[in-house]
Amino acid sequence: MIKATYKTGLVFFPAFDWAISPTHPEREERLLYTQDQVLEEGLLDIDGIVEFKPDMINRDDIRRVHFCIPDEWSVITDSHLISGGGAKTIATMVVNRVIQRGFALVRPPGHHAMRVVHGARGFCNINIEAIMIEYLRDAYGIEKVAIVDTDCHHGDGTQDIYWHDPDTLFISIHQDGRTLYPGSGFPHELGGPTAFGTTINIPLPPRTSEEGFLYVADHVILPILEAFKPEIIINSAGQDNHYTDPITDMRFSAQGYAKLTEKISPHIAVLEGGYSIEGALPYVNVGIILALAGIDYSHVKEPDYDPDQLRQSPEITKHIEKVANQVMEYWYKVPEIKEKLLNQGGIKERERTIYYDTDNILENQREKVKVCIDCSGVWSIESWTDRGRRIYAIHVPRKACPSCEALGYEWYESTSLKLFDAILIQDRKNRRFIVKKHPM
Repeated sequence: MIKATYKTGLVFFPAFDWAISPTHPEREERLLYTQDQVLEEGLLDIDGIVEFKPDMINRDDIRRVHFCIPDEWSVITDSHLISGGGAKTIATMVVNRVIQRGFALVRPPGHHAMRVVHGARGFCNINIEAIMIEYLRDAYGIEKVAIVDTDCHHGDGTQDIYWHDPDTLFISIHQDGRTLYPGSGFPHELGGPTAFGTTINIPLPPRTSEEGFLYVADHVILPILEAFKPEIIINSAGQDNHYTDPITDMRFSAQGYAKLTEKISPHIAVLEGGYSIEGALPYVNVGIILALAGIDYSHVKEPDYDPDQLRQSPEITKHIEKVANQVMEYWYKVPEIKEKLLNQGGIKERERTIYYDTDNILENQREKVKVCIDCSGVWSIESWTDRGRRIYAIHVPRKACPSCEALGYEWYESTSLKLFDAILIQDRKNRRFIVKKHPM
């Protein structure tokens, strides 16, 4: 009788009523093949692997994280509520110690959804990992969280949400943004002035294989996790680094994913991308589940798996070593640079253009943050799109000092609706979300 070393929970939600299109790889079959494989392999018969049914998130869960324009129901479906609820269910079971580890095998995915949401980008409408994390913070008082995003695409939405949060370490390992959507995620992207160094990006060259991913895990990810000392580790488990994935160009395998999972040892994994529906996902997911449970996964191999054919070139190996060294050089300089940024104080601004590729929306943002030595600083975003929507959004952080809290409400009260469709304040300290709109 096989017994799990770590009691592991699973949630499945294929989302039958949500797909980009009937033939698009982001459709329910992404999980149906995995469910069949899990049943065929008898994983749910293993002592210590259990299945749970997903809960549903609600509007308050979404509002802890997002400013949805014009409102939450305009940008989501019931499938998004259940997908987010599946992650929330697994997280609740972990923190209540019903299980030790968990995997939310759910869709729609979420890691491209940013703080402001005007629609879908990268197949993502709301960020289910961030919604899960902020629920845990409110319900259980969890503070330090690490997110390791192993999707082939840079997790730009999660990075955006936690850009100013020093209590959240975000690490993204992905195919170089110069060769793949969304075109971001470079080593110099290290976080905002009050959270500098808690964003870590590791862009890997196309055709990176198991050797390269595991090298980066040993030489970058694990040392930074150890230094940060999170209370909980989340894996945004994108599986589109697989050698058969139709929209990426990497050489990872089910064995590699299982080994990477074993090294990172996440408490919770949440499914993200992965579009080789038959050739990769059933094998990768089984490997990840066994690794989470602490069970031998050496027999999990794709029918066409050939490690010699997948081996990366010496040139790629050298490039990866160079990237790893560069990331760690930045990391070692973080304390000195962050101290300078905090001492400068004042208001820092940045402007960005964001494209919603799924919904064909172009957004412009103007962000300002109060650099504060006593907290992570209040910040605001002016956002306007080519569809004519314009909003002003303010975020008061969970640990806001009295001065920053007051400044946030000063911005809210002093901003006129003449210029905006809505003015919103997301007050995480006092657990309030307030909206000011034109009368109907």
